[in-house]
Formats: sequence, structure tokens, C-alpha cells
Amino acid sequence: MKSYKTSEIRNVVLLGHGGCGKSSLAEAMAYQAGVISRIGKVSDGNSISDYDKEEIKRGFSISTSVIPVEWEGCKINILDTPGYFDFVGEVEEAVSAADAAIIVVSGKSGVEVGTEKAWALCEKYNLPRMVFVTEMDVDNASFREVVEKLTSLYGKRIAPFHQPIRENEKLVGYVNVVKMAGRRWIGNTAEAEDCEIPDYSMANLKICREALMDAVAETSEEYMDRYFAGEEFTEEEIITALRENVCEATMVPVTMGSAEEVRGVFNLLNDILKYLPAPEKKQFVGTNASTGDLFEGNYDEKAPMTGYIFKTIVDPFIGKYSYVKVCTGILKSDAMIYNHDKATNEKISKLYVLRGNKPIEVKEAYPGDICAIGKLGKARTGDTISTKGTPVVYEKTEISKPYTYMRYRAVNKGDEDKISQAFSKMMHEDLTMRIENDKENRQLLLYGMGDMHLDVITSKLTTKYKVEVKLSKPKVAFRETIRKRAQVQGKHKKQSGGHGQYGDVIMVFEPSGDTEQSYVFEEKVVGGAVPKNYFPAVEKGIQEGILKGPLAGYPVVGIKATLIDGSYHTVDSSEMAFKTATMLAFKKGIMEAGPVLLEPIAQLKVVVPDAYTGDVMGDLNKRRGRVLGMNPVDGGTCIEADIPMMELYGYCTVLRSMTGGRGSYSYEFKAYEQAPNDVQQKEVEARAAKADKDEV
Repeated sequence: MKSYKTSEIRNVVLLGHGGCGKSSLAEAMAYQAGVISRIGKVSDGNSISDYDKEEIKRGFSISTSVIPVEWEGCKINILDTPGYFDFVGEVEEAVSAADAAIIVVSGKSGVEVGTEKAWALCEKYNLPRMVFVTEMDVDNASFREVVEKLTSLYGKRIAPFHQPIRENEKLVGYVNVVKMAGRRWIGNTAEAEDCEIPDYSMANLKICREALMDAVAETSEEYMDRYFAGEEFTEEEIITALRENVCEATMVPVTMGSAEEVRGVFNLLNDILKYLPAPEKKQFVGTNASTGDLFEGNYDEKAPMTGYIFKTIVDPFIGKYSYVKVCTGILKSDAMIYNHDKATNEKISKLYVLRGNKPIEVKEAYPGDICAIGKLGKARTGDTISTKGTPVVYEKTEISKPYTYMRYRAVNKGDEDKISQAFSKMMHEDLTMRIENDKENRQLLLYGMGDMHLDVITSKLTTKYKVEVKLSKPKVAFRETIRKRAQVQGKHKKQSGGHGQYGDVIMVFEPSGDTEQSYVFEEKVVGGAVPKNYFPAVEKGIQEGILKGPLAGYPVVGIKATLIDGSYHTVDSSEMAFKTATMLAFKKGIMEAGPVLLEPIAQLKVVVPDAYTGDVMGDLNKRRGRVLGMNPVDGGTCIEADIPMMELYGYCTVLRSMTGGRGSYSYEFKAYEQAPNDVQQKEVEARAAKADKDEV
């Protein structure tokens, strides 16, 4: 593949609801451009973009793939993204590298929650966009309903550029609203010929045409005067004006076709070149790490070379590839690159363009182009590459944080190291995956964006890295404390010939009033009943005792322990004896001082459309949540509540089900509070049952 100049490049991300036909459209675009000789199907597992074993097995996209196609002397980098919400990190990475978006909508299913999320993502990044209504060959597909729904949601920005011509419930042609001309496909081919515009299309066509002309007229005062004077604009003037509106995201063209029959795809490729911007139209600013000054790259070919790693692939079979969007200068295949984030210098051996999983070697890449570098040692997604003379750092893409987690264990003993290494490699390519070692509860936690995400991770672990883990419900990090005062004695006395062991302490245990601190230790011994040199041993006994409380085996917090009296033996007393005596006193004292369990409370924020606030608040009440307030935000209402951490297990699935996928949530630990009696009883009983089992 030849190298293309910045003005000849289009980076387009395909967005939309899961199952709407994004990968099928990418396949059709590759076929129309002559990249492939036959159309593969996602369901058959032979499409160009869904090449991973997990994607083939499940029949949907899991990761973003890049499919570069050449069209009319230009290069279009198609970024095909997953539609399921569990893989939103892949979408966010792709959007960071794109300069425009095509939101794919199924003509059969219509506008779905994934369509709305795709639009919101485009708004966040101010991406110019088009809407492609696919599956128009299906009997009950309705282009009109899709346009009406989009218009009701987003207003006059929606502009249909094409209208379908249907006969006997079949898609046979289209009307080009810009050219005011009809085209009919010849037989079962993708080729089309001129035809008359059907009478039934005229009324709707007139409305669409007037909306387009209004948009054209608003681009300049001259055009506005001509429009009111009744003058007609030339086709070239219309296209230029529409392009300006589309590039500024003030207008969103809607076109249509069928990916399966490769109809409307020819028009789509042409429209991408006509209306969507090249990278040079977008500002891109970083920081010069050596001077601290702003570095205005803006895809300048003459500036020093810089690039942003927006995605990483780590595969046992095809190796590691870093996807790079070149931001300034020209990246050459033999270049020496500097990674300021990792403070490393590396020489590139080869430069590639990846088409799905097929690497195509290239000599150089111009600003705005997307390429791949193999085997970059320490490089990670989000890093900036540059020349060492001008070390530049670009802002890292904001990736969604995972909140769904499960406990995992190795199925086979001895696989722990292999699992750790495999997860480390997987986290290089998936930034929404996280591993946490919960030492307190002796459990390893796997974090992801949802249950499906966790399932895919464990399945990949088995198929790619040949090790297995078992997922289970995580243990909640309770704490133990006391509510009363208790005075107890702890005596350790042992005689076994020769030196014995003797330690005797009398201690008072009471609440300290500060559960953020484990303990406070004081001594009020009078008359040397316990010598001072044994005080550290007494405190050490407390330190060991608080690690595992006597009530349910959880760490103890918020206690004050005071040594008030005791006794010692001049020969048999030792630090070990006093530590043991203190631990005996600790267990006895805690159990007599009204022990209770404290549960972790999270500060939860749930963002939902206004229509769902009642249902969500009702569900939070069932989960023992305390709603603190509601604030209006973009997209609806943010409900803030305090809720026990144990009640958040499975919340991701419930919230999506309750809100049709429109709700999102985040949380962080806030404090510990006393657990209800029934919760305490269950935990104490579970601990007793475990102890009995261990004894057996």
C-alpha cells in the first residue's frame, strides 16, 4: 500500500448499537473498494474485522479493528468498534484516533440506546458524523421512522441526503436529495442507472430539499441573499456548503443502503470523501516535555515527528502491535523513536498498516495516518512517541473505569504465575480490565465493565494462554469493633521443666471513637506490676490480635486498650509470654465489650434519564441505600446515595435492565458503618461453619 498525504486521508469510526451491522458494513466497504473478493459474514466467522476466536465464537465484535481501504485516490481508515457496552474502552480508544464518525442504525430495529450513546460520544469529542441506515433490504425496515426518531431527538441537524425507492417491499433504488435525481440498481448488482423519481417520494423529498437549502443559505450572507431572491445554487456550491456544515457538526447527513447486498456503499464511500474532514482540519496540541511549552502539532508535515499510541494488540500468535496515529512529521520504517512516558529510545525495524489482523508493510506514514509498529518493548496505550530532540507528550485518552468485579482462583494449582503473566499482557491491550490483590480477605479480584466482559476475559485466558480460572462472588471487607467497656485478665502460665513461661495482664478495652484507626494503646500500671520493658510486647500482642477479630475473623478497628495491672515472674516472664497473655486478654475483652461488625459503605452516583429516576431510587431503597440528593446533568439526573458495598454486587446488570442500557454508575469507598443484625448473624454463622469445615 502506498503512503498517502494528510489531505488524502479520512479516519472514520463506525459506531452504533450492538448487532446493528457495523462489521457487516465495514465488510461491504472493503468489498466495494476491492480489498476483498468475496463478502464474509460475522455469523460465519470469516469477516475481515472480526477475526479473533472469541469474536468468531460469539458472533459479535469484542475489540476495535482497523480496515484501511483505498478509494478515488484517497485512503479511508475504517475503525470498526464493538457495540456492546461492556467493551466501551475499545470504542473510546477508536474515537480518540478518528476525525469523523458514521453512526450505523438498523432500518429494522431503528434508533436504539447504542445509537444514543454513539451520538453522545460524538458530542463529547465534537466529531463530525453521518448516519447510515443499513438493512434496508429487510421487509419491515423503515427509513422514514429512523429519520423521524433522529429528528425528534436531535432536531434540524438531521438531514437526509438519500431516500429509498421501494417496490413490493424491496429496496430497488434511491433518490439523491442533493442532486434531485433518482437511481435504480440493476438486477441484483450494486450498479445503478438513472430513473424517474416516484410520485410518492415527492412530498417528503420537497421537505428534505428545503431543509438542505436552508442550511446552504446560512453558510454566508451572499448565499442567504441569493436564496431569498429565489436563485438556485449550483451542485458544487451545495456540496461545498454542506461539507462546511458537516465538518462543523452543525449538520448530520443521513444516508442508507444494504451491507449484505452492497447497496448504498458506493455512495457512502463517495460521501466520506465529499463531506467528512481530513485530519488536517483538526487541532492537536501537546506539551514539549523539555521546555514545558505548548506544542501545536496540528498534523504539520514539516514539524518534528510525533505520534500517539491509541491501541495495543498483544496476541500469542501474531505478537504485539502498537497502533499509532501520526500527529506531526513523517514516521519512517527505520526511524529512531523516543518514548518520554517510559524514557526509552527504540529503533523501528518495520512499519505496518494492519488490515484486520493482516500486517501490510509500508515505508512511511504521513500526519493523520494510522499505522502499526511491532514489538515496541515498554510502550503502552496512551504513550506518545517523538524524536528525542523534541520530546512531546499528548494528553491520554479518558477511558471508562471498571466497577464490576469477581473473585478469581486458579483451577489448577501451580498456574498462578502463568495466570498473572497472561493477565498482565491482556491489560496492555484492554485498559478497562484491572487486577487487584485483596490481601485482607486473601482474594484476587478481576475487574471489568460488566459480566460479559469478565466472561470474555476468562475465555480468552483459556483459549489464548491455556490456563483457567474460576470466578466466584467476592468476599466483602467487613471490620470488627466494640460498643462497650470491658475489663479482663489474660494470663499465660506454662511449666515444662527448666524455664517456664509466665505473663499476666489486666486490661480495659473500650471504643476509641475513631474507626479509621485500628487501636490506641495506653498503660496505667502502678507500682511496677508489669515492668516497662514488657510494654512493647503487650502492644505487639494487640497488633497481632487486631488482624483477625474473634467475632468473625475480620480486622478490628476503633478500640482503646489500656494496660492497668498484671504480674510477672522474675525467671519465667518473657516478651513472648506477655504477648501471648495480651492476645488471650484481647480475645476475651473484645467478646465481652459488645462486638459488632462494620460494613463498608460506598458513595454511589447513578446517572439515568429522568424517566427512570423513580425505578432506580426504589431499587436503591431495597438495597439499603440512602438517597442523599438528585442533580440535573447532561442526559438526565444524577442520583447520589450511600449504599453498602455488598449490595452493589450484580448492580451493573440490574441497572442496565432497569434503564434499557441507558443508566451508568460510579462509586468510591466512603466509610464503615455498623451492619444490621441479620447481616452480622449471617457472617458470624458463615465464619463458624468455615471453622468447623477446616477442623474436619
